[in-house]
Amino acid sequence: MTVTYSSKVANASFFSFHRLLLRWRGSIYKLLYREFLLFLLLYSALSLVYRLVLSDPQKRLFEKLSMYCDKYAEQIPVTFVLGFYVTLVVNRWWNQFVNLPWPDRLMFLISSCVQGKDEYGRLLRRTLVRYVNLTSLLIFRSVSTAVCKRFPTMDHVVEAGFMTPEERKVYENIRSPHLKYWIPVVWFSNLAVKAREEGRIKDSIDLQQIHKELNVFRTWCATLFGYDWVGIPLVYTQVVTLAVYTFFFACLIGRQFLDPTQGHQGHDLDIYVPVFTLLQFFFYSGWLKVAEQLINPFGEDDDDFEANWIIDRNLQVSLLAVDEMHMNLPHMTKDIYWNDCEARPPYTLAAADYCIPSFLGSTTDMGLSDILQADEAEVSNKPLQDPVLVWRQESVLGRVRRLLSVQEPPDLPLSRPVFKRHSSDATGSFFPDFRVNPRPDTGLPSPNMDTLSTLREVSSNPPSPESPPSAVFPRLVVSPPFSGDALKNRESSANFEEAKPPNGLDPSPSEEAPSNDNPRTSSSVCCSPTQLGPKEFRWTHNPPSRPRGRQFSLQFSRQSSKASVRSLPSPSGLGRRKRTLAGFKSRRSPGPPADTLQLPDPEYDNDFQGLAGTEDDEKEESNNGEEIKRQDSS
Repeated sequence: MTVTYSSKVANASFFSFHRLLLRWRGSIYKLLYREFLLFLLLYSALSLVYRLVLSDPQKRLFEKLSMYCDKYAEQIPVTFVLGFYVTLVVNRWWNQFVNLPWPDRLMFLISSCVQGKDEYGRLLRRTLVRYVNLTSLLIFRSVSTAVCKRFPTMDHVVEAGFMTPEERKVYENIRSPHLKYWIPVVWFSNLAVKAREEGRIKDSIDLQQIHKELNVFRTWCATLFGYDWVGIPLVYTQVVTLAVYTFFFACLIGRQFLDPTQGHQGHDLDIYVPVFTLLQFFFYSGWLKVAEQLINPFGEDDDDFEANWIIDRNLQVSLLAVDEMHMNLPHMTKDIYWNDCEARPPYTLAAADYCIPSFLGSTTDMGLSDILQADEAEVSNKPLQDPVLVWRQESVLGRVRRLLSVQEPPDLPLSRPVFKRHSSDATGSFFPDFRVNPRPDTGLPSPNMDTLSTLREVSSNPPSPESPPSAVFPRLVVSPPFSGDALKNRESSANFEEAKPPNGLDPSPSEEAPSNDNPRTSSSVCCSPTQLGPKEFRWTHNPPSRPRGRQFSLQFSRQSSKASVRSLPSPSGLGRRKRTLAGFKSRRSPGPPADTLQLPDPEYDNDFQGLAGTEDDEKEESNNGEEIKRQDSS
């Protein structure tokens, strides 16, 4: 019977595997003790002959032979040959177990699809299942020695009830030199078709499904027969066996302890018992014994398959399923969780530790503490600088980025900012590095990305050959979100003045003229989006106004790790207003220069919305441009 020890190793403990070493049945000691004792006896005999019987010249000759055997015995590739062979045998052994024929799937279909609670219906179902079990019995008789001993002739098969005397006559009258395990399969198939014609099988789909499962069962039986017919090539088995036995025959002479007074290399110590040679024999020979036991799992070894038990189980279960259990259903009642939306079976005290909450994903609680701490920090306005930004700047990765001139992703505020843009003559692919470094002569705090949340582009002058490269790209007006510090800066800035936008439209939070009264306290440095050098910005403030045209918002996702801002697409049709905006700029009052940072009004700019020009605005601006041209020509 198969040796099962799964319960002994269910939990990994200190002595869980050590206890297995003390088992005798199915162990390596039971398989190998005879060969091990024989090797130890031969080694001891040679050692005694060398020490007590041989003369000095004979001892010198034996020592030369011993060193020769020890030198060339290591050239035998025992590990490679034996390891590959055992791997092949184990895979073959497991595949044979997977293909053992089990009639469960067929008996379920027969019990549910073959109708009729009368005596004929019962006879029909039991006969179909008996043919299935007869097929597996004929296969097991041909591959298993234990089953063949139990059923040596067909008379024993008839006596056991797997075949009737009439069926035996039909079976023997079929002349075939091959194994006739397929005959009951044909009987099953014909009988199922007859049941369909008689209406016992209501649907042809059920008949097709029964035939499909029958083919699967027959394939299992044929696979076992094929494994028994075509085994591992005999030459490979012979090579492995000869390699192992030749290696240890050489070790009998080559691993002898020689006289230390002769000064042979590696023979300075004489301990009489070759401990590591005996261990090597135990491991290699045990490996070979494992292959010998698993190469045919249908024998009578301790770990071979219990084919006789499989036959008994299959017959008993299948007959019970198709006969007594056919349409024998228990009465349906409401379960104990009928009105319970959260059903949970009870736990015993021994299993209380296994009552754990459901797993919702490895990122469920990721970053929650950091987000809550950052919220509290923004409310209290206690931290003056983001520790994550400081750590990023001081980390090795930050130093490498600065060395390679790689822009770090800006840190975002915890609230979700909305990016708005005015139409301009440039594309929206130029976004700067928003790390703003404070000037040493200003008193304003350094506006990092925790205070810069809105980006808007305003129109610029058309490029000219005399203009610097920075004039080709749109100017950026960065509006920070309102906080307690921003309101204080707003109240303390008494020199801020309003200015009219250069295009003559209604003023907006992004289009005011700055005040130049106190440039030292209102300027800061920001990197240019085109990497043309830093630009100076000054803080200005203007009252809110109702935005014109169609509003749109561009949001970007903020990760808990404060990921970088993805590039934002610019609205379509931005290049149409290039010349008109340039004409308005030359005629109207000067607008905000390219180095302006504006403060929006806290009552109206909480959403940080921008504008995109509509078609009416474009028509009005084109008319104004034509009027300006007529005035210039006059």
